[in-house]
Amino acid sequence: MDVYKLAYDEDYPVVCMDESPKQLIEEVASTPMKSGQEARVDYEYIRHGMVNIFMANEPLKGKRLVEITERKTKKDWAKFVKRIANEIYPEAKKIKLVMDNFNTHSASAFYETFEPEEAKSLWDRFEFVFTPKHGSWLNMAEIELHVLNGQCLNRHIATMQEITSEVEAWQNHRNNKTSTINWQFTNEQARIKLKRLYPSFST
Repeated sequence: MDVYKLAYDEDYPVVCMDESPKQLIEEVASTPMKSGQEARVDYEYIRHGMVNIFMANEPLKGKRLVEITERKTKKDWAKFVKRIANEIYPEAKKIKLVMDNFNTHSASAFYETFEPEEAKSLWDRFEFVFTPKHGSWLNMAEIELHVLNGQCLNRHIATMQEITSEVEAWQNHRNNKTSTINWQFTNEQARIKLKRLYPSFST
């Protein structure tokens, strides 16, 4: 919560990162909309596996980066974080990255993916801020993923190529609008909501 209260600083941007699965589904017997006739969607469909959605967004700046991958391994995460550092914030002195405690989010991911010198250099570019174990919903990237799902992925999409193209168009549109997040949740509210998750002691 204290990180979210920081004023905007381009040298020390606060970025939220999350990931989410998406099932690829092909419709079999649906009929598209025609003049004077509504679209008809049949219940029959074909599953084509899953893809992973990486989301990084800077709430105060209204900037986001989305990437579709076949998996969400340590190496996939490390490569996405490298994109955040090199493509989006190449001039930043230190990037504060808010994310959950998923087991792929570790220093070993960099060393398994890149040469030691590059791995160390990349790790030093970040200050990692982890959400509480039972409070990953405090990550504002979840809000951005919800918007993505509601505006872009709220229908059947059959291929990775199609979903990548659709998400890229959504990302560019939302970035051009510089859509920000007005975070209202406070430390005091968090202490009340999360009270049952933490032990209390009396003397």
